[in-house]
Amino acid sequence: MMNLTSLYRWYEQNRRVLPWRDTRDPYCIWISEIILQQTRVAQGLDYYMRFVRRFPDLHSLAQAEEDEVLVYWQGLGYYSRARNLHRAARLLCEETGEMPTTYDGLRRMPGVGEYTAGAIASFAYNMPYPALDGNAYRVLARLFDCDTVFDTSSGKRYFHGLAEQILDKDDPRLFNSAVMELGALQCLPGQPDCEVCPLKTQCLAYKAGTVALLPVRKPRITLKDRYLTYTIYIAEGHTLIYQRQGKDIWQHLWEFPLQETKSPVRADSDFLYKDYLHILSHRRLHARFILRPTASLESVFKELAPTLPSLRMVAISDLSDYAFSRLTQKAIEDFISTSGLTS
Repeated sequence: MMNLTSLYRWYEQNRRVLPWRDTRDPYCIWISEIILQQTRVAQGLDYYMRFVRRFPDLHSLAQAEEDEVLVYWQGLGYYSRARNLHRAARLLCEETGEMPTTYDGLRRMPGVGEYTAGAIASFAYNMPYPALDGNAYRVLARLFDCDTVFDTSSGKRYFHGLAEQILDKDDPRLFNSAVMELGALQCLPGQPDCEVCPLKTQCLAYKAGTVALLPVRKPRITLKDRYLTYTIYIAEGHTLIYQRQGKDIWQHLWEFPLQETKSPVRADSDFLYKDYLHILSHRRLHARFILRPTASLESVFKELAPTLPSLRMVAISDLSDYAFSRLTQKAIEDFISTSGLTS
C-alpha cells in the first residue's frame, strides 16, 4: 500500500484554486473535463467561465442551437467535443433530465471515455475510479519506472491497472486531484526537480535514474500537407460565408469560399492576401486568405451557390455571430485590424 500522506500534504499546500475543483456539480465538472482534454488550464479557464455563464446547466445547453454552442466553443478547436456535449445534453434531457450518477451511465454519454467518466465519477460523487490524464500517466510511469507506451489502447489498460493498485478508495476525489496536480506542477516533462517531490522516496524511476526517459509515447505520425485558398469577397460591408459539411475537419463551422489544391497556389498581386501555417493533429494546413472587393456580391453568390448550398451573404459586422475555426477567426481579426475589412 502506497503512503499518500506526503502527497496529500503537498497538494493542500500547492493546489491551484480552480472553479471546477471547488464544485460537486457533475455538469460543471463534465464541461471542464471536456474543455481540458485538448486545452491547457491557463487557456481553458476563461472559456470554461464563458461557457457555463451562457449554459449554466444541462437544460440550457440542450435547448440551445448547435450554431450557438459552436460560437461559444470557438477558439478551443476539436469541435467534435462541443457537438458531443450538445448531443449528450439533449439525450439526457430526453431521458431523465439529469446527469448520470453511475460510472456506466457516464460512459454511455457521447464523447465520454474512460478517463472523463472516471473524473466525473470521482470528483462529483467520490466513486473509486481512477482519472488518468496526461499528467497522471507521467506520474504513474515514473512511480513504477514503467516504459510501457501509454498512449495506445493496451497501454492505457495497463496504466489503468497500475492506478487501481494505488487508488485511495476511501477518498478517490482527493487522490485523483493530487496525482493530476503533481503531474501538472511538479512531476513535469523532462527533468523535474525530484529533490522536492513528495513521492521521491517511493518513486522507482527516481531510484533508477530514468525519470527523464519517462513516460514513453508512441511515435509521432507524419503530418499530411493541405493547401487551402480562401477568398473573402467584400462589397458594401458584406461578405459571403458557407457552412462546412461532411466528415472533414471543422464540420458545421463557417468559412469563406474555399479552393483546395494539391500544391501551393501562386500569389495574385492584384489583391491583398495573408498566408498562415496551421498545425492540426494529423494535418499541416497551408492557408491563404485573399481579400477581394467586388462590385456585386449578388453575382458572385449566384455563381457559387450551386456548389455551396449553405452559402450566405452576411454583414461583416455580424461575423461574430458565426462559429469559425481558429484559423479563420485569426484571419478575420488580422484583416480587420490591418486592412479595413469592415469597410
